[in-house]
Amino acid sequence: MRITEIFRSLQGEGLTTGMSTVFVRLTGCPLRCDYCDTTYAFKGGTTMSVDEVCERVASFGTSHVTVTGGEPLAQKGVLELLSRLCDLGHRVSLETAGAHDISQVDPRVTLVMDIKTPGSGEVERNRWQNLQHLKPGDQLKFVICDREDYEWACRRIEEHDLTRQCEVLFSPVWEKLPPETLADWMLADHLFVRFQLQLHKVLWGEEPGR
Repeated sequence: MRITEIFRSLQGEGLTTGMSTVFVRLTGCPLRCDYCDTTYAFKGGTTMSVDEVCERVASFGTSHVTVTGGEPLAQKGVLELLSRLCDLGHRVSLETAGAHDISQVDPRVTLVMDIKTPGSGEVERNRWQNLQHLKPGDQLKFVICDREDYEWACRRIEEHDLTRQCEVLFSPVWEKLPPETLADWMLADHLFVRFQLQLHKVLWGEEPGR
């Protein structure tokens, strides 16, 4: 596999926000979302085996592991890596853009899957078949650019009854949509959806490896 970086930080998003976590960032992504904050992971990286990645992860002494990208599912070896990390006793999550098939991911892995909104520029890449493979412990994330995105996301939640399937999270695009604006919309509409900010950006901005 091509690996951009492996580092330990605090989880910045989702249900384990604030937990010490090892991040394994794979290189490459076929999507080009307008708000992408990890363009440095599109190319380059270092070739590593599953064993090498697992050894590096173990060196941090942290049980939580997040495999992210880029787009991890664009690399064939990631399925073996996810299973191996679970076998080693880690609590593993996978961050995916939702454009690739998730059906073969080890069921022990917590899926954190994006639904791409119109504002992302990649709404046509959503693989809606993935919704049938989500588990109650998984998480769906909508990154909200503007009011149009918000209303679009609300319609998708109702259409697919998403809050009955798994946890649903809304995030405002960093430094584009004021977080208090999104919070006000959600409160006004009584949404059963979790609001989140990207904790790592609050703490360290857009510094890679944090």
